[in-house]
Amino acid sequence: MKKVLVGMSGGVDSAVTAYLLQKEGYEVCGVTLRTWAPDDGSEGRCCEIDDARRISNTLGIRFYPLNCLAEFSQKVVDPFVQSYLRGETPNPCIECNRYLKWERMLYAAKVMGADYVATGHYAHVLKLENGRYTVKKANYAAKDQTYMLYKLTQEQLAATLMPLGKYTKEEVRRIAEEADLPVAHKPDSQEICFVTDGHYADFIEDYADKKNAQALACAAEGSCGPSAASLLHVPGPGNFVDEAGNVLGTHKGITHYTIGQRKGLGIALGRPVYVKEIRPGTDEVVLSDEPALFSRIVNVRDVNFLSIPGMAPGEQLRARAKVRYHHEASPAVLEMQEDGCIRITFDRPVRAAAPGQSSVFYDENDCVIGGGIIF
Repeated sequence: MKKVLVGMSGGVDSAVTAYLLQKEGYEVCGVTLRTWAPDDGSEGRCCEIDDARRISNTLGIRFYPLNCLAEFSQKVVDPFVQSYLRGETPNPCIECNRYLKWERMLYAAKVMGADYVATGHYAHVLKLENGRYTVKKANYAAKDQTYMLYKLTQEQLAATLMPLGKYTKEEVRRIAEEADLPVAHKPDSQEICFVTDGHYADFIEDYADKKNAQALACAAEGSCGPSAASLLHVPGPGNFVDEAGNVLGTHKGITHYTIGQRKGLGIALGRPVYVKEIRPGTDEVVLSDEPALFSRIVNVRDVNFLSIPGMAPGEQLRARAKVRYHHEASPAVLEMQEDGCIRITFDRPVRAAAPGQSSVFYDENDCVIGGGIIF
């Protein structure tokens, strides 16, 4: 009997994952990574330990909560805040999957003698004829989560099971009902687990205040090195400008805006305008009309390949690429650059490709070739 460690968030997807694997004959254990503790004392939506424990009790499986609060702050939240301060729009779930969830789950699996880890992602894990592992889009596009998984390593994918790739959300809830799982009708979480109200700018200001207070206290006590005392600077108000640099008005601070944004700008110019660019060096937010948001060429860095081992400088490859999670993958040509970055040339211009977001590339079989961060 193979043993599998299931990452359980306390939601219906991971609950059904554990149930299905148990039905297949695996020895199943549940684990919840406690990654975020809201100030009000509640549990983060990605790690609701009480619900995960109830699910485990219902299934009759062993359950282990793991404290990952410090690692999550260091590996996910800190980079998220720094990215916003650079005028980018990061996706912390991608970083969390690669650098926290899989690393901790695989370590726990090794300690417990488990053969695999499993998650409730809607995707398929495949081993290709070339020996490489990749993820393939879920059967039902509305729930596909392969975009969030492109940074996983070959070693991580080789030890991963994802049984929900062939199901719809409705089917998953129906399975949960039939199994009498206590979370069958629990609502899905729609926001980033540590910014549940969607107010990113407020979160960044509060987080920076806390980190700065900790750094100053540490420095005053002499218990940390000079680098620990460096402070986070959250930019204040600056100028809205047009593409030619003409000042149009004043904004609240660059962390309040994202590329392509139209609503909530707080400026009236008598016509619809959109955020085209964020300039952290001058604290300027560039506004334009909508056609100026479209571009055919998008560049990405920090490239990770799944279905292929890599590309040589100058090599080109046809693919379909996304520039954000809800973007439908569009035909494009990938070209590897000398510096290891990839230039994506789309057949048709794409709208609002935002620095900090990821572009993920797919082949003709809906398998992930790889991806990288837009810059």
